[in-house]
Amino acid sequence: MHPLDPTTIRASFVNASRKELADLTVPPGLGELDWTKLDYLGWRDPKYARRAYMVVPTSASEGDALIGIVLKEADAKSGRRAQCSLCQDVTLPNDVVFYGARRAGSAGRTGNALGSLICSDFECSANVRKLPPMAYIGYDVEAARLNRMATLRERVSNFARAVLDD
Repeated sequence: MHPLDPTTIRASFVNASRKELADLTVPPGLGELDWTKLDYLGWRDPKYARRAYMVVPTSASEGDALIGIVLKEADAKSGRRAQCSLCQDVTLPNDVVFYGARRAGSAGRTGNALGSLICSDFECSANVRKLPPMAYIGYDVEAARLNRMATLRERVSNFARAVLDD
């Protein structure tokens, strides 16, 4: 992922109201992030307990645009450990919560939304970069890690496109 500045981040949001954009808090430590180890940028808003944000780069075929998404954490907690729909890390190193996102455009204005189980603090990029356990003799763990990274980028991009589609 390429480094982003606050202006670019704010301009990327497709499902945010003017009020939400005005209230948006950029991620703390934005200048110190290691962008080479991020597949998307995700953070929780420190001012609003259940609000979070994702900024997702799209593929080169779409002009390298960014899709910013405002997320809202669901009220209900199941009490069970869930698996993140994006990184699908089987070791469950962190909490996973249900985030909902209002769709962009007229669909979102009429209340249409979608949601997904996502790592609560957006640890997906770190999770997929860990070497997986050896599954069998001759198992290529580096190839598996690279595949997990590519799959994460695909899943995040698909989620962002689903928010964007009317």
